[in-house]
Amino acid sequence: MRPRGWAAAALAAAVLLGGCAGPARSDGRARAGQQAAGTPGRQARPGLPPVVDRVATRDRVVFLTYDDDAERDPRFVDLVRARRLPVSLFLTDRVVGPAYGHFARLRAVGAGLQNHTLDHPALRGLPYAGQRAEICGQQDKLRARFGVRPRLLRPPHGVYDTTTLRAAADCGIAAVVLWRVSVGGDGALLYTRGEHRLGPGDIVAVDPDAGTTGLPLVERTRRLLREIEARGLRVGRLEDHL
Repeated sequence: MRPRGWAAAALAAAVLLGGCAGPARSDGRARAGQQAAGTPGRQARPGLPPVVDRVATRDRVVFLTYDDDAERDPRFVDLVRARRLPVSLFLTDRVVGPAYGHFARLRAVGAGLQNHTLDHPALRGLPYAGQRAEICGQQDKLRARFGVRPRLLRPPHGVYDTTTLRAAADCGIAAVVLWRVSVGGDGALLYTRGEHRLGPGDIVAVDPDAGTTGLPLVERTRRLLREIEARGLRVGRLEDHL
């Protein structure tokens, strides 16, 4: 959620759309991500995990994902519990380490915990050893903390390359998860591609950092839930579809 070591142009684009949940427009995101979007299981190369920003499904579900700093709004746990929301949380050890207890509470009320790397670097262009250390290292951290080994990875800022996919596969990652929809600080929905309305299978990124200058995380989530219901959709569990 906090940009680290990002190129200026990518940083400017992400700031406009709320930090980590802004549309990552790297070559990897624009090409491989869109090629694999909506087709879980399709792989650019044998043995590499697919890159998805939506899921091909007949179920009228969308998927809510959060990165790192969801603990900033303590009411979030109560909302997840009360609405029985099967949210997916992508965690960076360096960011959430002091708040792992909070995420244990979220897991206890049904949230899924997934991988967002150890230190939140932009992975694209890093050597294989560095990318593997970031991904596998966080796999080990989450297993030690919670007894789970994530199957999903969200690369920081949505930036990745083929080396990322190789390292992810070697760390036991089944899919690299981006987003087609993000939620801005004012609660507005922002789209990386395609139709500008929510549809079945959409992966939505709700950026906790956007709430530092806009609406609180819980209020933006409630507005999003109203929009989901108005579209005749419901929240699904991403882990059950990938």
